[in-house]
Amino acid sequence: MVQGFGGKARFVEENYGGSTLAKRFGVTRYPAIFVDDVLVATPNDFGFYGKGEKEGGGRYAPLQSVAAHERFRSDLARMIDLILAGRVEDARAQAAPAKEAGVAALPEVTLTGLDGRLLSRADLAGRVVAVELWATWCPPCRGTLGWLGGLKRHYGDRLTVVTIAIQSEEADVRKLSGELGLPFIWTLGTPEIVRAFGDVSAVPTLLLFDRDGRAAASFYGAPPTLHAEAEAAVAKLLG
Repeated sequence: MVQGFGGKARFVEENYGGSTLAKRFGVTRYPAIFVDDVLVATPNDFGFYGKGEKEGGGRYAPLQSVAAHERFRSDLARMIDLILAGRVEDARAQAAPAKEAGVAALPEVTLTGLDGRLLSRADLAGRVVAVELWATWCPPCRGTLGWLGGLKRHYGDRLTVVTIAIQSEEADVRKLSGELGLPFIWTLGTPEIVRAFGDVSAVPTLLLFDRDGRAAASFYGAPPTLHAEAEAAVAKLLG
């Protein structure tokens, strides 16, 4: 798309967690899109919240839809045009708010496992909990689930792993969970449930909670540092 501006614009990619611009705006997740120093799209704009989501999600959700892609391309082209025309203040007026929404504690929601059992926050009291938000259509998610399985086997009952499948068919979730055979609590994410865990804009998303149910760490996507950083956080929580 940038090539369509005849060399007047260029695309620069910055690593997750290593962007000076993102840090300046307080954006701690991804993706975030800037035109010069104007924030065009935040992680929340790409947020998706579960199968069946229609209204109230991010501006460019669901991520897989053609309509969302076209909406994003149109908005980005308009912002580039404004910057190139010197109308920076107009661009800033249309810029996305730097909103970061996370959770401070395990939300008061009731999850239904694939086995039909209900799971509430009270059921997880006193446990260190890892909540993995994933999707059957996400290639990196399978690898992350396998790694989490190793972590769970290492710590046994000291660590509880709850998985929440986003925008995924139940049959596909059942098939994959059966193939992996991992000792997790497997659940399906409705829009309401997923929204309760914050603005989810990337899969996999891993959220860690301490024994008191307080949020302890969050990891978005599958960067090279994920395993080392998450394992260190889990080890600290289990002390």
